[in-house]
Amino acid sequence: MALNARVELVDEARVRANVLRLAAAQALGGANANVVYATGSIIGAQLAPDPAFVTFPISLFVVGMAAGTLPTGAVSRLYGRRAAFLIGTGLGVLAGLLGCWAILAGSFALFSLATFVAGIYSAVVQSYRFAATDGASAAFRPRAIAWVMAGGLFGGIIGPQLVEWTMNLWLPWLFAASYIGQSVIAMLSFAILTRIDVPRPAASDYKAGRPLMEIVATPRFAIAALCGVVSYALMNLVMTSAPLAMKMCGLSLTQSNYAIMWHVLGMFGPSFVTGSLIARFGAPRVVAAGLLLTACAALVDLSGQDAAHFWIGLTLLGFGWNFGFIGASAMVVETHRPEERNKVQSFNDFLVFGTMALGSFSSGQLLTGFGWSAVNLVAFPPVAIALGALAFMALWRGGKAKTR
Repeated sequence: MALNARVELVDEARVRANVLRLAAAQALGGANANVVYATGSIIGAQLAPDPAFVTFPISLFVVGMAAGTLPTGAVSRLYGRRAAFLIGTGLGVLAGLLGCWAILAGSFALFSLATFVAGIYSAVVQSYRFAATDGASAAFRPRAIAWVMAGGLFGGIIGPQLVEWTMNLWLPWLFAASYIGQSVIAMLSFAILTRIDVPRPAASDYKAGRPLMEIVATPRFAIAALCGVVSYALMNLVMTSAPLAMKMCGLSLTQSNYAIMWHVLGMFGPSFVTGSLIARFGAPRVVAAGLLLTACAALVDLSGQDAAHFWIGLTLLGFGWNFGFIGASAMVVETHRPEERNKVQSFNDFLVFGTMALGSFSSGQLLTGFGWSAVNLVAFPPVAIALGALAFMALWRGGKAKTR
């Protein structure tokens, strides 16, 4: 066997081993996030000084995600992705301990700090999908992203079930034990990520490549980022309010936990085929399908308020997020050169999670001030804008093809 062929086999084996480890870490990191989503608004309602602040802890979780994106990229460029991952999981352990302490102390401010730190950890977790493409062939990149995101399927089971099994273990402090469990899960993720084999970047890579703003100004990046923003922000807007909305509708905590579980299964379950769909139909078409599913989810939510409507609507919302966000991530990977990846990917995530943060702050006020229907009606204009941008890109590419 030729030397080049042997090197390619070694690289492929390394990439696939990294994908498996990153998928496992994604499952555990996703479970941490799901604990916050399943409990944050309910704990907020118990501790908040004003009803308008009930979703504030989850909003701070999303602010933490936005705040963690650029530092994650900077650490990755300077010291390598593994260093960034291990710092992130350490913050995940801290977040769980702070959350438990806040519940025991009855401190809304401390609980909000805990969710903010958990959000920084989640920003690091979100970068796993891009790390999976390091060293991968162009054909394998969409599958690598999708396979890592598929790890979230298990996070969607682990997180809600952890809450279900532990929420009453330390009464009268509802959910206190759940946050201890969150710390334990982050410790397991830390152990897995110590085995990750991602080469440290060359010193020359830190300043190599085109200026960031030059890349951001290209239509391909702008439309990819827009689709990622819309897909994630709308999912977060609805999911943030859903547990409290179910409680307001007289549904039980168990029904709420299972609704979140079905939602997260919808988010990550399709990942086993999303990469293949992108390879066959192209990322823009998969993103368009995701946006349409998000609109369908809002229609289901508007049609009724019993448990079945919440479960079906949240499951469709999960499918829409999966196609929209993974497809948009695959589009982002096509916009940069290898030496530009960390700064472009982290800036993309900053845009996504920064917009999510703005939506999260309005979510609780929309729900408490105008009701569950208003939360879902907000979805339609952004979906229409993103679909219009995809249509523009298709016409633009078609026009360029005809001129060649």
